[in-house]
Amino acid sequence: MLPHATPTVLTDTEKQRPGWPEIFAATVAYLLCYLVGPPIVSALTDDAPVASGLSLAALSGIMGLLAFYAAFVLRFRSWSAFNVRAITTRWVLFSLGFGLLAFLLTRVFAIIIVTITGSTDGDPQGDYQAAANGGPLALTLQLLFIAVLTPLGEEFAFRGVISTALYRYGAWVSVIGSTVIFALAHGINLALIPAIVVGAISGILLVRTKSVWPGVLVHAVNNGLGTIIAVLLN
Repeated sequence: MLPHATPTVLTDTEKQRPGWPEIFAATVAYLLCYLVGPPIVSALTDDAPVASGLSLAALSGIMGLLAFYAAFVLRFRSWSAFNVRAITTRWVLFSLGFGLLAFLLTRVFAIIIVTITGSTDGDPQGDYQAAANGGPLALTLQLLFIAVLTPLGEEFAFRGVISTALYRYGAWVSVIGSTVIFALAHGINLALIPAIVVGAISGILLVRTKSVWPGVLVHAVNNGLGTIIAVLLN
C-alpha cells in the first residue's frame, strides 16, 4: 500500500523538494530536446537504421538527463532533494525482481493489444531493433544506451523531478501523475504499454524507498531484456 498523503503544512524537508518551477524547467528542456533532437538524428542517419536506432536510444537518455539538469540547477538543490539516495541490497534485489515483472506484464499486454488490433504498425521502436540486430558492437552499444543511459535519464527526470515534486500533493498524485506524463511522453502507440507499466512500478517504488534507484533498475531490466529477447527471436 502507498503511504498516506503528505500534510497540508509542509515541513522544512518537504519545502526542499522540487516544485512547479523545477517541473517547468525540466519540461521545457525535455520538449526542446524532443523538437530538435530527432530531426537532427534523422538527417544524419538517413537510410542507416542501425545508426538511427543507436542515436535515438542515446538521445532518449540524454533528453532525460538534460531535463533533470535544468531542474537541478534552477535553485541549486541537493541530490537528496530529488530522491537520488542510496538503497539497501534488499531493495536492489526487489527492484530487479520488479523489473522482471514489468517485462512480463508489458509483453502480455502487448500481445493482447496486437491480438485485438491485428497490427504492430503502432510500434515506433523498429530502429531500436535494427540497432540491436546490427552485430556484436551495435548490440553492446544499444544495451549501453537503452538499458543504462535511458533508464538513468528518464528516471532522474520523471521520478526524480516530477514524481518527487508531485509528492507534496500525496502519494497517489505522485504515482499517477508521473506515470501519465511519462506514458504520454512516449506517444500514443505500442510504446505506451511499457511506459505505463514501468512508470507505475517505478513511481510506487519511489514512494516506498524515497529513491530513484529502484526505478532505474526496473527500467534497466525491462529495456535490457526486451532488447536481448528481440535479438534472440530474430
